[in-house]
Amino acid sequence: MIIVEGWVRVAAEDIETLRPAAQAMAHATKTSEPGCLEYAFATDLFEPGLLRIIERWKDEAALAAHFATPHMAAFNQALGGARITGASIKVYAGEEVRTIMER
Repeated sequence: MIIVEGWVRVAAEDIETLRPAAQAMAHATKTSEPGCLEYAFATDLFEPGLLRIIERWKDEAALAAHFATPHMAAFNQALGGARITGASIKVYAGEEVRTIMER
């Protein structure tokens, strides 16, 4: 399993501009990519303009295929119009999974 975790910081007023593109990206990814196990964006509760990213993928091939999709290109185009002031996105190998809460 591959885990992608990170954040992109944009000018606070750009978050609402990015929201439709992020929603379209998450929806298309979840519904059309069989290697996607989880895909989510979230705005930070304490820092306006901070977009958090969490993804889980079956394997590296699934993640590579994701990067080649039209919805990824569309999201990157929308992101290119935002005033980005920082970003950090990392990929982790998720070999061990342990549940710490489940209801």
